[in-house]
Parts: sequence; structure tokens; C-alpha cells
Amino acid sequence: MSNDKEKIAAHLLNINAVVLQPDDPFTWSSGLKAPIYCDNRLTLSYPAIRRDIAIGFAERIRAHYPEVEVIAGAATGGIAHAAWVSEKLDVPMVYVRGKAKDHGKKSQIEGVVKPGQRVVVIEDLISTGTSSLAVAEALRNEGCEVQAVLAIFSYDLEEAKAAFSKARIPYETLTDYPTLINVAVQTGKISPQQLTLLKRWHQNPKHSDWMKQPH
Repeated sequence: MSNDKEKIAAHLLNINAVVLQPDDPFTWSSGLKAPIYCDNRLTLSYPAIRRDIAIGFAERIRAHYPEVEVIAGAATGGIAHAAWVSEKLDVPMVYVRGKAKDHGKKSQIEGVVKPGQRVVVIEDLISTGTSSLAVAEALRNEGCEVQAVLAIFSYDLEEAKAAFSKARIPYETLTDYPTLINVAVQTGKISPQQLTLLKRWHQNPKHSDWMKQPH
């Protein structure tokens, strides 16, 4: 692969962490029909791949957020990756639940964070950005400065871009949808005709017209 984004995309395709089925779309939990399904938890089972992911995250943080004081894993997919990154950077780690527990201390953040600390959030996937930004909001409510959200993969949807912009939180991903579909066609995993369908979905993911076969 010619660059790191393509390398990570190839990793995800090779282990079926990301599956492309433009001719037989998946139904997401939202009810949306989509030609792609992502389960980056599969990366946990591949030491060489998860090592490349940790290195990629650590390099981004050293380059762009060198003053980070805490790495926060988004539950559940970001927890393990956050642990490996925090180890590489030698900084504390916490993880953040989607919502507070309803028992015990009723914590949403597990671990120690203090008001004023600079935090980078680690995610496995960004789709619309809603869950990632909920994690960021929980940290902000504790007085933390959320420097950025970093994820392995993003669908690169306009909805997510708008949501992060509104929240005034930058985000970066190791690879993304445009890169992944190009790697898929280059490596023969999809046909040029399927690539056309995948691009059409990306332009308007909430509209079913993308499923019509191009002539």
C-alpha cells in the first residue's frame, strides 16, 4: 500500500472487519439500508494489525496533540485500543460508558480524570458522530478539555462532519470510506460497477435510489 490510510483500509478488508455488499445491503440498527458493515472489534484478534493501529494513533497524538494528559477509550470498541495507545504514550487511561451505571457509584467514566486535564478520545468507528460526541460531552462535564476524537475508521458522512463542527471538537481517523472503497476495487474485492453503487450510497446514504443498478 502506498500510504498508511490505505494500509489500514487493507487490513480491515482482509480480516472482514469491514464488509462491502453493494448487491446485498445490510440493514443497520437505525433501519438504514447500507452497502457496508463495520465491526472493528475483530482487530483485537490480530496482533500485527492492532499494533499498526496503536502506532498510527500514537503518531497522530504525538504530532497533533503532544500535551495530552489522558487517553479515553469509548466503550466498548475503543477501550482496548486506548489501553495500547496509553501504554505507548505513557499517559493515564480511562474509559467512558455510553451512559452512567444505574448502580454503585453510578459512574460513566471509569478511571481518574481531573478538571482541566487534556484528553484525547479513542474510538473504533465514527458513523454519525453521535456516540463519540456523547463520550466527549461526559468528559467535558467533568471539566476536561477534549482535544480530539481519533477513530480507526469513519464512513466520512457529512452528518458527522457537521456534528463535530458544531461541538467544536476535531476528529481524525486512521482510514475512511473513500480510501477503503478505492483499495477494495484496486485489490479486486469489488467490481467497478459495485464501486459506482458504493459512491452513490455515500453521496446520499438515507435515500434508497443508490441501490438501483447503474446502466
